[in-house]
Amino acid sequence: MDEIYDVVIVGGGPAGVATAYLCHKSGLKYLLIEEGKSVFQGIANTYPEGKNVYPSRPKDSPEPFLVEELRPPDKPVAVEKYVQYVQHFVQHENLAVQTDTQFEDIKGERDILTVQTSKGAIKARKVVLAFGSSIPKELTVYGDAKMVAKTVDDPKKYVGNRTLVIGGGNSAADVIISILKEKRNANDKEPVYWAHISETFDVNKETAQRLGEEILLGGNIRLLPGATPRIGEVDEEGVDRLVIRTSEVRQPDGIEIYNAMSFPMKNVIACIGSQGPLPIFDRIGVQTIACAEGVCQVAKEGDRLILLTADFESTRKGVYVAGGAISPSYMRISGGTIQEQKHPNLIYTAINDAYHVVEAIRKKLKSVKGER
Repeated sequence: MDEIYDVVIVGGGPAGVATAYLCHKSGLKYLLIEEGKSVFQGIANTYPEGKNVYPSRPKDSPEPFLVEELRPPDKPVAVEKYVQYVQHFVQHENLAVQTDTQFEDIKGERDILTVQTSKGAIKARKVVLAFGSSIPKELTVYGDAKMVAKTVDDPKKYVGNRTLVIGGGNSAADVIISILKEKRNANDKEPVYWAHISETFDVNKETAQRLGEEILLGGNIRLLPGATPRIGEVDEEGVDRLVIRTSEVRQPDGIEIYNAMSFPMKNVIACIGSQGPLPIFDRIGVQTIACAEGVCQVAKEGDRLILLTADFESTRKGVYVAGGAISPSYMRISGGTIQEQKHPNLIYTAINDAYHVVEAIRKKLKSVKGER
C-alpha cells in the first residue's frame, strides 16, 4: 500500500521550512520536497552575496514572529550565515526533507492528492505550495535544460565538456566564470559557449572585469550573439540535445538557411530570468482572479491574483499556498466577499503564513479523523 502523508510541502524556503517544522512539532506525517541541493536554495541563489538579513515586520502587523526558531537575529547578519543557520537547524531537528526533487503536478483522488515529482508520485491529504516567486523561466523547447538563478550547483561536472550558457546578463556571466575557473584548474581546453538572443550582452562593470580576468588567465569562451534556442532533439544514442540557431538567412522563395549547433541537454544552463507562479497555478487548477479598477490598491488593474481563504487554502480543496508565491497581494475570500489583501514578500510573512496554514490543517485533519 502506498504511503500517505498528512502534508506534502513544495519548496524549502522560509514558508516551507516553517511548515515542515510545525508539522514535525505537531506530530503530523509530512515531507518537504525542494528542487535545489538544500533548503533555502532560492534565497542563497537570489540574494546578492553578503547582503544582510533583517527581522523585518510590516508596521501595521500586530503579530510577532510565530516561529521564533526561524526568526532572523536582531543584529543583521549576512545572508550566507542565516542560510547556514537554517540548514543546521533542519539537520538538528531531523526534518523530513527530500532535495533534488522537482514538483510537476497535483492530481486529485477523492480526499487524497497525488503530488507528481521528478522522482515519482507522493500521496498526501494536504499540500502546501511554498515555492516562492522566483521561478525560472522555461526555454519552451523539447527537453529540460537546467535553470539557475545566480550560481551553478557543481561547475566541476562541466569539465571536459563543451558547455552552453544561455542568457545575456550577470547571472549567465557568473555561471561562466565559475565554470571557466574549474576548466582552467583542470587544464581543460574545451570552450564555454555563451549565447544570447540579442546582439549585445549586458553585464555590470564588476562582473565584466571578473570575466575579463578569467579570460586573460586562459579561459576559453566563445560568444554567440543573436543566437536562439529553436528545438530539442534526441540523437541516435538516445541523448536529449538542444539545437541553437546561430545565424539565419531567409530567401525570397521561402527557404530558410541557417547555421546551428547542438549540445547535450545536460551541458546546457539557461539563465534567462524568472517568472511568477501563475503558470503553475494554471497547470494545477488553482483559481486566480483579475484585478478590477477600484478593487485593487496594491496590484495593477488586470493583474491576476490567487484566490485564497483566510486560512490560505486555494480554490482547489486541500491545496494551500504560503510565502512569496502570493506576494505582493492576493484575493481573500471572507464572509462572502472577495477583497485584495496585502502580502509583503518578507521572511516574517512567509513564516507566519506557515503557522496559520498548519493550524488550519491540524484542525481539519483532527476533525476528519474524529469522524472516523
